[in-house]
Amino acid sequence: MTVPPAADVAAAPAPHSVDLDLTGRTALVTGAAGGIGRACALRLAAAGATVRAVDRDGTGLEELGARAGGLPGAVEPQLLDLTDLDAAERAAAGTDVLVNNAGLQLVRPIEEFPPEVFATVLTVMLEAPFRLIRGALPHMYGQGWGRIVNISSVHGLRASRFKSAYVAAKHGLEGLSKVAALEGAAHGVTSNCVNPGYVRTPLVEQQIADQAAAHGIPAERVVADILLADSALKRLVEPEEVAEAVAYLCARQASFITGASVPLDGGWTAH
Repeated sequence: MTVPPAADVAAAPAPHSVDLDLTGRTALVTGAAGGIGRACALRLAAAGATVRAVDRDGTGLEELGARAGGLPGAVEPQLLDLTDLDAAERAAAGTDVLVNNAGLQLVRPIEEFPPEVFATVLTVMLEAPFRLIRGALPHMYGQGWGRIVNISSVHGLRASRFKSAYVAAKHGLEGLSKVAALEGAAHGVTSNCVNPGYVRTPLVEQQIADQAAAHGIPAERVVADILLADSALKRLVEPEEVAEAVAYLCARQASFITGASVPLDGGWTAH
C-alpha cells in the first residue's frame, strides 16, 4: 500500500533547481544505500562530485552504483558500520562536502526503551557525525572551503512521544552543527541542518501500510490524520526535495548560510 506523490512532484526526475558545480570535489554521504542518502549521493554526483557512498547495506550500495552510471561525477560505494567510530573518522579524510544522513529509529515509551538501543542510536546519529566532522575538517580548513550538511529532522526542533533516542540524537546533532558553524566560519566552512518531516522512504511506506491495516482506513488518511497531524501540508516529503535543499546549501549562493536549520516540514514548526 503506497501513497501517490503529490501532483506538484513529478514522477520522473525533474530538472535541478540549484545551479551547483562540484567538479573536482569529493563528497561523503552516510546512509547512502537508500532513501534520503541515495537521493543526496545521486544529486551530488550529478553536480560533478566524486561521492563516497557509505552504508552497511551492500545490496543497496550496488543498486546505487548502478543508478549512478552516466552521471558527471562518480559514486564510490563503501561498506562501513558507523558504530566503528575510528573507521568513520578515517573515511572522512579529504572530504570537501560531508552529508551526515544515516539514522535508525525505535518507538517505545522511555520506561520500556532498551538502554543498549538508546546507546546505539546516539552512537550512529550523534557520535559518528562528530567523528566524521572531526575527520573532514583538517582538509576543509587547509583549503579554506567546506560544506557540512547534517540531515536532522523536524524532531531536531520538536519532540514526539516514544522517540526518546531519536529526538535526543537529533537535538544533539543540531547543537553539534551550530558549534561546527561557529568554529568553521573563519576557515570558509559552513555547517547547517536540513529538517524534513516524514519522507517517502521504504520505512515510512511500511509504517503507513501497517497503520492503515491496524485502523482499517485508507493509506491517504494515515498520512493526513496520523503521521501529518501537525503538518499544514498533508503529503510526504520526497527524498529528491531533501537532496535539492542539500545541493542549495553546497552552492556558492548559500555561502552566507551557516549555523542554520532549514525546515522541510510542511508547516509543522509553524505551530
